[in-house]
Amino acid sequence: MSEIQKIAKSMESDLIGFLRDIVTIPSVCGQEERVVQRIKAEMKRIGYEEIIIDEFGNLLGRIGSGSRILAIDGHCDTVEVGNAENWTVDPYGVQLKDGMMYGRGACDQKGGLAAAVYSGKLLLETGFPDDVTLWVVASIMEEDCEGLPWKYIIDKDGLKPDAVLLTEPTNLVINRGHRGRLEMKVKTSGISSHGSAPERGVNAIYRMAPIIREIESLHENLTSNSFLGKGSVTISDIRSGSPSLCAVADSCTIHLDRRLTEGETIETGMDEIRNLPSFGDAEIRVPEYEVPSYKGTRFAMKSYFPTWALTEDHPLVKMAVRSYRNLFTRAPAVDKWVFSTNGVATMGMFQIPTIGFGPGEERYAHAPDERIPLDHLAAALAFYAEFVRNFNFYRIVQGII
Repeated sequence: MSEIQKIAKSMESDLIGFLRDIVTIPSVCGQEERVVQRIKAEMKRIGYEEIIIDEFGNLLGRIGSGSRILAIDGHCDTVEVGNAENWTVDPYGVQLKDGMMYGRGACDQKGGLAAAVYSGKLLLETGFPDDVTLWVVASIMEEDCEGLPWKYIIDKDGLKPDAVLLTEPTNLVINRGHRGRLEMKVKTSGISSHGSAPERGVNAIYRMAPIIREIESLHENLTSNSFLGKGSVTISDIRSGSPSLCAVADSCTIHLDRRLTEGETIETGMDEIRNLPSFGDAEIRVPEYEVPSYKGTRFAMKSYFPTWALTEDHPLVKMAVRSYRNLFTRAPAVDKWVFSTNGVATMGMFQIPTIGFGPGEERYAHAPDERIPLDHLAAALAFYAEFVRNFNFYRIVQGII
């Protein structure tokens, strides 16, 4: 075991206690203030040099003031509990059993965030690298609109780091990308009439029916990529409008969740729907997300989340592999997420090289009895600290110094 792993292991009890605290605080999207304050207090106790809560509500803690800027991001919001009957534990009670911590947000993704916060503690105790600035970010509202918090940080706060490390769950492997996501709404229109004489009207639901069938078939024929996998499309919501339940529907709207693989964009995704044989004079649009944060700040973003992936030989991937080998003396697995992350902004929108490494398994995200292996926490903590210590290597590979 390396020295940095030994120190990380010595911090494990405090790290687990901190994670326990923040998991017990409900922090569904838009209600993160209490957990942000708790994380801020921990950063202050550890000795972060600067701690900021921006006008949107993101928490940013800084150590160092060098020219090489690295951000480690973890979102502090969670999804709702869902059907409580599907849980065998109290979602906010935090149970430790069989080497696991159970609770909403433990895996997705307060475990990674807690380890990132403690990486600052480890680095301050062992020596912070020269000419590096580290920002540990507890971002908000990611669950409803991934990328939104980092679009705000870059556009409004003016922070654009040289690289970003995401702490979303990866089961302690290195992830270098994932598919993108596009939300679309398709609407058909009709003419209402009394429900007793539907032949007098035009039913918008019936006009939508063949479009729905064609979208189901479209899914089977979407493009695939050897690394990111196949694109997908599904209808996640359908609703209609009419003067009453005794009338023919004069509107019908479906919501599409379209996952985008390599080479697919907002334009190609929308064109596929427009070109369906039954589309006709239907309407299509990409909705805009604009919901006030817990601070009351509104920041709009179109619901398009670009696909992104680093190449296997990208300098940041090499640096992550080097950091892993230094700690664990073996080659890491390098993979991708199935779900989407804040990388859609950092890399997808702004082309900031982004990599992922996190405790916990993706399959427990959003699931009942959400859990995280306790032994993943110290391992992730050690990796984050080693990653920061190796950030100079990343710049050397880039030819910057």
